[in-house]
Amino acid sequence: MIKDNSFIKSILSYSKSQRIGIILFFLIIVFVQGIYYFYDFNNLASDTPEESKWMANQSMIDSLKFESKNYKLTIYPFNPNFITDFKGYKLGMSVSEIDRLLAFRKQNKFVNSTAEFQAVTKVSDSLLKAISPYFKFPDWVNNKKNNFKSFDKKEFQKPEKIVVLNINEASKEDLMKVYGIGDKISDRILTEKQKYGAFVSMEQMDDIWGLSPEVIEKLKASFTVKSAANAKKIAINNASVKELTQFPFLDTNWQKI
Repeated sequence: MIKDNSFIKSILSYSKSQRIGIILFFLIIVFVQGIYYFYDFNNLASDTPEESKWMANQSMIDSLKFESKNYKLTIYPFNPNFITDFKGYKLGMSVSEIDRLLAFRKQNKFVNSTAEFQAVTKVSDSLLKAISPYFKFPDWVNNKKNNFKSFDKKEFQKPEKIVVLNINEASKEDLMKVYGIGDKISDRILTEKQKYGAFVSMEQMDDIWGLSPEVIEKLKASFTVKSAANAKKIAINNASVKELTQFPFLDTNWQKI
């Protein structure tokens, strides 16, 4: 009782204007709480006339589309691996079923049969029965058994040994069998051979214009110098400078010898 009396005395100790202020403060709190509990704030979000008209028409379109007994969704053949959110929604799949398929595809995996599609998505049997006739898998999936053809033993025989020809006996047709050598380059090779009577080394291929290092390597793999009997020869002790300069591989400083 002493405490209660002291509390009342403390309130009465306020001035009249202070007591009126405290009372008004509590009344304002009660008023605001009443508005919060009894007023419907959803009415504040009023749509514009254009939005209201559009929503009214949209609801009418949806009702005509989905509630009409004559409406039937047109489905075209499709690969179920590429079902999007919108496509799945149109087919009647739930969000979780679509998410399972998308998660499976993110692993770079593919469903290759109707049964595998149901195992991944967990769609109901009724929905699977309705949409599976439109599944279109790639031809290689449908013809897996035919993809493995039987090979004859002859197909696995060792390749024939490559015969290396004598470059000095090679014809134009023999040279053109090398990849990268055409009509003009083969003529240059034969002209170079006639110039000296015969090649004495495959290194002379480096001096023929138009031959790339790759083609020269292929030439060396297919040809070699087995005989140079027809090569032009001169008596070196009696040869003139002009005669010597006609032969390849002579260094510019040969005269110092």
